[in-house]
Amino acid sequence: MLAKRIIPCLDVKEGRTVKGVNFEALRDMGDPVELAAFYAQAGADELVFLDITATNEKRGIMLSYVREVAQQLNIPFTVGGGISTLFDVETLLDAGADKISINSAAFRNPEIVTEMANRFGSQCIVVAIDTKLENGDWFVYLNGGRLKMESKALDWAKEVADRGAGEILLTSMNNDGTKAGFALDITGNISQSVNIPVIASGGAGVLSHFYDAFTVGKADAALAAGIFHNKEMKIEDLKSYLKGRGVPVR
Repeated sequence: MLAKRIIPCLDVKEGRTVKGVNFEALRDMGDPVELAAFYAQAGADELVFLDITATNEKRGIMLSYVREVAQQLNIPFTVGGGISTLFDVETLLDAGADKISINSAAFRNPEIVTEMANRFGSQCIVVAIDTKLENGDWFVYLNGGRLKMESKALDWAKEVADRGAGEILLTSMNNDGTKAGFALDITGNISQSVNIPVIASGGAGVLSHFYDAFTVGKADAALAAGIFHNKEMKIEDLKSYLKGRGVPVR
């Protein structure tokens, strides 16, 4: 089994890190640059920075924040929000990102995933999928969880993997911010249906939730925000727990 990754996430709105429940009721969690510096020293394997209103506001990512965060890091850094063109990717990689995360634009123009992978390499193209369980099926949502599509998350995940994406960041809107655990069913279904890594996101609350994501959900990495920002859980303690239960971590 390959080593599993622990990834804090900075959801950024108007220059501040925020966190909500089910993508709503956002609360201020602090300065993203300060948090990035903290996680770089706290044992995080990677960091994700998402400008969560860029797509809905039809603008690009705030590059100044990306540059400042990148300067604090010695770990891989993924940036997402409002990315839709090859130029966007090039600009963000030049600003210090190691990977980019594309969501709504990929769904609206799937060919762009292939173009990005061919141009920059699959290893730096992450496709984020926000999904919600409704009437027994997991559907794709766009624009920061505001717009429902009729496509199923599993079908879309298979397509982006075939198109050259290097990784999938899968967020359950039902579980987001609830601290009730990851959505193990859809995470497991997608993880076992694609040949690229899957990052589980949404719902982490206690140590065992990460163990479940890696064993039941078959995820390659697990992402969390609120429990790390609030200092409810230390990454060091989490890794020690996982090692004790036989899960390889970095």
